[in-house]
Amino acid sequence: MREGETLSNSGWKIETPLIGPALLALLVIALAAVPFFGGTGTMRLMVEIFAMIAMAQAWNLLAGYTGFVSVGQQAFIGIGAYGLFMVTLKGGIDPFSSVLLGGVCAGLIGAIAAPALFHLRGPYFAIGTWVLAELFRIFITNNDYFGGASGLTLARVLREIPRDFRNDATYWIALTLAASTLVLVYVLLRSRFGLAIRTVRDNESSAESVGVNVRGVKFMVFVIASFITGCAGAVAYLNTMFVTTSAAFSIEWSAFIIFVVIIGGIGTIEGPVIGALVYFFLREWLADFGTWYIITLGSVAIAVIVWAPDGIWGLIAKRYPIRLFPAGAVMRKKSV
Repeated sequence: MREGETLSNSGWKIETPLIGPALLALLVIALAAVPFFGGTGTMRLMVEIFAMIAMAQAWNLLAGYTGFVSVGQQAFIGIGAYGLFMVTLKGGIDPFSSVLLGGVCAGLIGAIAAPALFHLRGPYFAIGTWVLAELFRIFITNNDYFGGASGLTLARVLREIPRDFRNDATYWIALTLAASTLVLVYVLLRSRFGLAIRTVRDNESSAESVGVNVRGVKFMVFVIASFITGCAGAVAYLNTMFVTTSAAFSIEWSAFIIFVVIIGGIGTIEGPVIGALVYFFLREWLADFGTWYIITLGSVAIAVIVWAPDGIWGLIAKRYPIRLFPAGAVMRKKSV
Protein backbone atom coordinates (compact mmCIF):
# COMPACT_ATOMS: atom_id res chain seq x y z
CA MET A 1 0.00 0.00 0.00
CA ARG A 2 1.13 3.55 -0.69
CA GLU A 3 1.61 6.12 2.05
CA GLY A 4 -1.67 7.58 3.26
CA GLU A 5 -3.78 4.70 2.05
CA THR A 6 -5.89 2.59 4.37
CA LEU A 7 -6.69 -1.05 3.82
CA SER A 8 -10.29 -0.23 2.86
CA ASN A 9 -9.38 2.14 0.00
CA SER A 10 -6.10 0.57 -1.10
CA GLY A 11 -7.66 -2.06 -3.33
CA TRP A 12 -6.45 -4.87 -1.09
CA LYS A 13 -8.36 -7.09 1.33
CA ILE A 14 -7.37 -9.52 4.08
CA GLU A 15 -8.58 -13.06 3.55
CA THR A 16 -9.03 -15.84 6.07
CA PRO A 17 -8.14 -19.08 4.23
CA LEU A 18 -10.80 -21.71 4.82
CA ILE A 19 -9.39 -24.61 2.83
CA GLY A 20 -7.07 -25.74 5.62
CA PRO A 21 -9.68 -25.72 8.41
CA ALA A 22 -12.23 -27.35 6.07
CA LEU A 23 -9.82 -30.14 5.13
CA LEU A 24 -8.94 -30.62 8.79
CA ALA A 25 -12.61 -30.94 9.74
CA LEU A 26 -13.23 -33.53 7.01
CA LEU A 27 -10.09 -35.45 7.97
CA VAL A 28 -11.05 -35.51 11.66
CA ILE A 29 -14.53 -36.82 10.79
CA ALA A 30 -12.99 -39.57 8.64
CA LEU A 31 -10.37 -40.50 11.24
CA ALA A 32 -12.98 -40.58 14.00
CA ALA A 33 -14.54 -43.57 12.25
CA VAL A 34 -11.35 -45.68 12.35
CA PRO A 35 -12.30 -47.53 15.59
CA PHE A 36 -15.33 -48.99 13.81
CA PHE A 37 -13.23 -50.89 11.26
CA GLY A 38 -9.56 -50.57 12.28
CA GLY A 39 -7.57 -53.16 14.21
CA THR A 40 -6.05 -52.65 17.65
CA GLY A 41 -2.52 -52.39 16.23
CA THR A 42 -3.55 -49.70 13.74
CA MET A 43 -5.30 -47.69 16.44
CA ARG A 44 -2.32 -47.84 18.79
CA LEU A 45 -0.04 -46.62 16.01
CA MET A 46 -2.45 -43.80 15.19
CA VAL A 47 -2.47 -42.75 18.87
CA GLU A 48 1.33 -42.49 18.72
CA ILE A 49 1.13 -40.38 15.56
CA PHE A 50 -1.49 -38.04 17.06
CA ALA A 51 0.56 -37.62 20.26
CA MET A 52 3.69 -36.85 18.23
CA ILE A 53 1.84 -34.26 16.13
CA ALA A 54 0.77 -32.47 19.33
CA MET A 55 4.30 -32.62 20.78
CA ALA A 56 5.81 -31.36 17.53
CA GLN A 57 3.32 -28.48 17.26
CA ALA A 58 4.17 -27.45 20.83
CA TRP A 59 7.93 -27.54 20.16
CA ASN A 60 7.42 -25.67 16.88
CA LEU A 61 5.48 -22.98 18.74
CA LEU A 62 8.48 -22.59 21.04
CA ALA A 63 11.35 -22.85 18.56
CA GLY A 64 9.81 -22.00 15.21
CA TYR A 65 7.71 -19.02 16.23
CA THR A 66 9.23 -17.76 19.50
CA GLY A 67 12.88 -18.73 19.05
CA PHE A 68 13.26 -20.96 22.14
CA VAL A 69 15.09 -24.15 21.20
CA SER A 70 14.37 -26.72 23.89
CA VAL A 71 16.01 -30.14 24.21
CA GLY A 72 14.14 -30.90 27.41
CA GLN A 73 10.60 -31.53 26.19
CA GLN A 74 10.84 -34.95 27.79
CA ALA A 75 10.46 -33.15 31.12
CA PHE A 76 6.87 -32.25 30.31
CA ILE A 77 6.17 -35.57 28.59
CA GLY A 78 7.24 -37.37 31.74
CA ILE A 79 5.43 -34.99 34.09
CA GLY A 80 2.24 -35.31 32.05
CA ALA A 81 2.49 -39.10 32.02
CA TYR A 82 3.26 -39.41 35.72
CA GLY A 83 0.59 -36.83 36.50
CA LEU A 84 -2.02 -39.02 34.77
CA PHE A 85 -0.83 -42.19 36.49
CA MET A 86 -0.70 -40.58 39.94
CA VAL A 87 -4.15 -38.96 39.87
CA THR A 88 -5.57 -42.22 38.51
CA LEU A 89 -3.86 -44.58 40.96
CA LYS A 90 -3.76 -42.35 44.04
CA GLY A 91 -6.73 -40.08 43.42
CA GLY A 92 -9.14 -42.60 41.96
CA ILE A 93 -9.95 -40.41 38.92
CA ASP A 94 -10.65 -42.26 35.69
CA PRO A 95 -7.61 -42.30 33.38
CA PHE A 96 -9.37 -40.66 30.43
CA SER A 97 -10.28 -37.53 32.41
CA SER A 98 -6.78 -37.54 33.85
CA VAL A 99 -5.21 -36.65 30.49
CA LEU A 100 -6.05 -32.97 31.01
CA LEU A 101 -4.84 -33.16 34.61
CA GLY A 102 -1.52 -34.50 33.37
CA GLY A 103 -1.31 -31.49 31.07
CA VAL A 104 -2.17 -29.17 33.95
CA CYS A 105 0.67 -30.68 36.02
CA ALA A 106 3.10 -30.07 33.16
CA GLY A 107 1.77 -26.53 32.66
CA LEU A 108 2.23 -25.71 36.34
CA ILE A 109 5.81 -26.97 36.32
CA GLY A 110 6.41 -24.97 33.16
CA ALA A 111 5.03 -21.84 34.84
CA ILE A 112 7.28 -22.37 37.86
CA ALA A 113 10.40 -23.13 35.80
CA ALA A 114 9.92 -20.45 33.13
CA PRO A 115 11.23 -17.41 35.08
CA ALA A 116 14.51 -19.19 35.85
CA LEU A 117 14.92 -20.59 32.33
CA PHE A 118 14.30 -17.17 30.74
CA HIS A 119 17.51 -15.90 32.32
CA LEU A 120 19.32 -18.23 29.92
CA ARG A 121 19.91 -17.53 26.23
CA GLY A 122 20.55 -19.66 23.17
CA PRO A 123 22.31 -22.95 23.89
CA TYR A 124 22.20 -22.25 27.62
CA PHE A 125 18.40 -22.22 27.50
CA ALA A 126 18.44 -25.56 25.66
CA ILE A 127 20.78 -27.04 28.26
CA GLY A 128 18.61 -25.62 31.04
CA THR A 129 15.54 -27.45 29.74
CA TRP A 130 17.53 -30.69 29.58
CA VAL A 131 18.71 -30.18 33.18
CA LEU A 132 15.07 -29.66 34.24
CA ALA A 133 14.16 -33.01 32.69
CA GLU A 134 17.07 -34.74 34.40
CA LEU A 135 16.12 -33.27 37.79
CA PHE A 136 12.64 -34.76 37.54
CA ARG A 137 13.94 -38.06 36.20
CA ILE A 138 16.35 -38.46 39.12
CA PHE A 139 13.80 -37.31 41.70
CA ILE A 140 11.05 -39.69 40.53
CA THR A 141 13.46 -42.61 40.01
CA ASN A 142 14.59 -42.35 43.63
CA ASN A 143 11.12 -41.88 45.11
CA ASP A 144 9.12 -45.03 45.81
CA TYR A 145 5.90 -43.03 46.07
CA PHE A 146 6.09 -42.54 42.29
CA GLY A 147 7.02 -46.17 41.66
CA GLY A 148 10.76 -45.60 41.67
CA ALA A 149 12.82 -47.17 38.89
CA SER A 150 10.19 -49.90 38.41
CA GLY A 151 7.60 -47.44 37.16
CA LEU A 152 3.82 -47.52 37.38
CA THR A 153 1.13 -49.52 35.61
CA LEU A 154 -2.55 -48.91 34.94
CA ALA A 155 -3.28 -52.59 34.35
CA ARG A 156 -5.26 -53.01 37.58
CA VAL A 157 -7.42 -49.95 36.88
CA LEU A 158 -7.95 -50.55 33.18
CA ARG A 159 -8.72 -54.22 33.70
CA GLU A 160 -12.15 -53.14 34.92
CA ILE A 161 -12.82 -51.27 31.64
CA PRO A 162 -13.79 -53.26 28.51
CA ARG A 163 -10.81 -53.43 26.18
CA ASP A 164 -12.67 -52.19 23.11
CA PHE A 165 -14.00 -49.15 24.97
CA ARG A 166 -10.54 -48.44 26.39
CA ASN A 167 -8.87 -48.58 22.98
CA ASP A 168 -11.59 -46.50 21.32
CA ALA A 169 -11.58 -43.85 24.06
CA THR A 170 -7.79 -43.54 23.98
CA TYR A 171 -7.88 -43.18 20.19
CA TRP A 172 -10.56 -40.48 20.21
CA ILE A 173 -8.78 -38.56 22.98
CA ALA A 174 -5.54 -38.65 20.98
CA LEU A 175 -7.30 -37.52 17.80
CA THR A 176 -9.02 -34.68 19.68
CA LEU A 177 -5.70 -33.61 21.19
CA ALA A 178 -3.91 -33.49 17.82
CA ALA A 179 -6.74 -31.60 16.09
CA SER A 180 -7.26 -29.20 19.01
CA THR A 181 -3.54 -28.45 19.19
CA LEU A 182 -3.40 -27.65 15.49
CA VAL A 183 -6.45 -25.38 15.73
CA LEU A 184 -5.15 -23.68 18.90
CA VAL A 185 -1.76 -22.93 17.35
CA TYR A 186 -3.43 -21.66 14.17
CA VAL A 187 -5.81 -19.36 16.06
CA LEU A 188 -3.00 -18.08 18.31
CA LEU A 189 -0.72 -17.27 15.38
CA ARG A 190 -3.49 -15.52 13.45
CA SER A 191 -4.27 -13.28 16.43
CA ARG A 192 -2.57 -10.16 17.79
CA PHE A 193 -0.84 -12.46 20.26
CA GLY A 194 0.64 -14.39 17.34
CA LEU A 195 2.03 -11.17 15.88
CA ALA A 196 3.56 -10.40 19.27
CA ILE A 197 5.12 -13.89 19.34
CA ARG A 198 6.86 -13.40 16.01
CA THR A 199 7.95 -9.89 16.94
CA VAL A 200 9.61 -11.23 20.10
CA ARG A 201 11.36 -13.91 18.05
CA ASP A 202 12.73 -11.41 15.55
CA ASN A 203 13.91 -8.76 18.01
CA GLU A 204 12.99 -8.47 21.69
CA SER A 205 14.15 -4.86 21.94
CA SER A 206 12.02 -3.83 18.98
CA ALA A 207 9.08 -5.72 20.44
CA GLU A 208 9.39 -3.84 23.72
CA SER A 209 9.66 -0.51 21.89
CA VAL A 210 6.24 -1.05 20.28
CA GLY A 211 4.60 -1.99 23.56
CA VAL A 212 4.82 -5.80 23.54
CA ASN A 213 5.06 -7.39 26.99
CA VAL A 214 8.03 -9.58 26.08
CA ARG A 215 8.22 -11.50 29.35
CA GLY A 216 4.48 -12.06 29.36
CA VAL A 217 4.48 -13.37 25.78
CA LYS A 218 7.39 -15.72 26.43
CA PHE A 219 5.80 -16.95 29.65
CA MET A 220 2.44 -17.68 28.02
CA VAL A 221 4.01 -19.52 25.07
CA PHE A 222 6.17 -21.64 27.37
CA VAL A 223 3.22 -22.58 29.60
CA ILE A 224 0.97 -23.38 26.62
CA ALA A 225 3.68 -25.56 25.06
CA SER A 226 4.26 -27.29 28.41
CA PHE A 227 0.54 -28.00 28.81
CA ILE A 228 0.19 -29.41 25.28
CA THR A 229 3.31 -31.55 25.68
CA GLY A 230 2.08 -32.81 29.05
CA CYS A 231 -1.27 -33.84 27.57
CA ALA A 232 0.52 -35.60 24.72
CA GLY A 233 2.79 -37.43 27.16
CA ALA A 234 -0.25 -38.51 29.17
CA VAL A 235 -1.94 -39.86 26.03
CA ALA A 236 1.23 -41.63 24.87
CA TYR A 237 1.57 -43.57 28.12
CA LEU A 238 -2.16 -44.13 28.54
CA ASN A 239 -1.76 -45.96 25.25
CA THR A 240 0.94 -48.25 26.71
CA MET A 241 -0.62 -48.46 30.24
CA PHE A 242 2.89 -48.49 31.73
CA VAL A 243 5.43 -45.77 32.46
CA THR A 244 9.02 -45.66 33.71
CA THR A 245 11.35 -42.72 34.18
CA SER A 246 13.91 -44.18 31.76
CA ALA A 247 11.30 -44.10 29.00
CA ALA A 248 9.21 -41.02 29.81
CA PHE A 249 12.18 -38.74 30.57
CA SER A 250 14.40 -40.07 27.77
CA ILE A 251 16.10 -37.42 25.64
CA GLU A 252 15.10 -39.51 22.63
CA TRP A 253 11.71 -37.79 22.85
CA SER A 254 13.28 -34.40 22.15
CA ALA A 255 15.49 -35.85 19.42
CA PHE A 256 12.50 -37.33 17.59
CA ILE A 257 10.38 -34.19 18.06
CA ILE A 258 13.14 -32.00 16.62
CA PHE A 259 13.59 -34.45 13.72
CA VAL A 260 9.86 -34.30 12.95
CA VAL A 261 9.74 -30.50 12.94
CA ILE A 262 12.97 -29.98 11.00
CA ILE A 263 12.17 -32.37 8.16
CA GLY A 264 8.55 -31.24 7.98
CA GLY A 265 9.27 -27.53 8.07
CA ILE A 266 10.02 -25.45 11.15
CA GLY A 267 7.96 -22.29 11.52
CA THR A 268 4.97 -23.75 9.71
CA ILE A 269 1.83 -25.43 11.03
CA GLU A 270 1.74 -28.00 8.23
CA GLY A 271 5.39 -29.03 8.68
CA PRO A 272 5.09 -30.97 11.95
CA VAL A 273 2.18 -32.97 10.56
CA ILE A 274 4.16 -34.00 7.47
CA GLY A 275 7.25 -34.63 9.58
CA ALA A 276 5.33 -36.92 11.93
CA LEU A 277 3.99 -38.97 9.02
CA VAL A 278 7.48 -39.30 7.51
CA TYR A 279 8.99 -40.26 10.87
CA PHE A 280 6.47 -43.03 11.57
CA PHE A 281 6.69 -44.31 8.00
CA LEU A 282 10.46 -44.66 8.38
CA ARG A 283 10.12 -46.17 11.85
CA GLU A 284 7.67 -48.85 10.72
CA TRP A 285 9.54 -49.54 7.49
CA LEU A 286 12.93 -49.88 9.19
CA ALA A 287 11.73 -51.56 12.40
CA ASP A 288 13.55 -54.81 11.57
CA PHE A 289 16.86 -53.23 10.57
CA GLY A 290 18.26 -52.43 14.03
CA THR A 291 20.75 -49.57 14.12
CA TRP A 292 20.09 -48.81 10.44
CA TYR A 293 16.87 -47.18 11.65
CA ILE A 294 18.78 -44.46 13.53
CA ILE A 295 21.36 -44.12 10.75
CA THR A 296 18.59 -43.61 8.18
CA LEU A 297 16.83 -41.01 10.32
CA GLY A 298 20.09 -39.10 10.67
CA SER A 299 20.77 -39.32 6.94
CA VAL A 300 17.29 -38.08 6.08
CA ALA A 301 17.64 -35.18 8.52
CA ILE A 302 21.01 -34.16 7.03
CA ALA A 303 19.68 -34.42 3.47
CA VAL A 304 16.67 -32.23 4.25
CA ILE A 305 18.78 -29.62 6.05
CA VAL A 306 21.21 -29.41 3.10
CA TRP A 307 18.80 -29.57 0.14
CA ALA A 308 15.55 -28.33 1.67
CA PRO A 309 16.40 -26.15 4.68
CA ASP A 310 12.76 -25.03 4.93
CA GLY A 311 11.63 -28.64 5.23
CA ILE A 312 9.38 -30.76 3.05
CA TRP A 313 6.43 -28.39 3.39
CA GLY A 314 8.67 -25.42 2.57
CA LEU A 315 9.70 -27.20 -0.63
CA ILE A 316 6.05 -27.85 -1.53
CA ALA A 317 5.01 -24.28 -0.75
CA LYS A 318 7.75 -22.87 -3.00
CA ARG A 319 6.64 -24.92 -5.98
CA TYR A 320 2.89 -24.68 -5.54
CA PRO A 321 0.72 -21.78 -4.27
CA ILE A 322 -0.62 -23.82 -1.34
CA ARG A 323 -1.19 -22.23 2.06
CA LEU A 324 -3.39 -24.44 4.23
CA PHE A 325 -2.70 -22.75 7.58
CA PRO A 326 -0.88 -19.44 6.98
CA ALA A 327 0.25 -17.89 10.24
CA GLY A 328 0.25 -14.32 8.93
CA ALA A 329 -2.32 -12.23 7.09
CA VAL A 330 -3.19 -13.24 3.52
CA MET A 331 -3.86 -10.20 1.33
CA ARG A 332 -5.42 -10.29 -2.11
CA LYS A 333 -6.25 -7.63 -4.66
CA LYS A 334 -9.92 -6.75 -4.66
CA SER A 335 -11.78 -7.67 -7.79
CA VAL A 336 -13.02 -4.66 -9.72
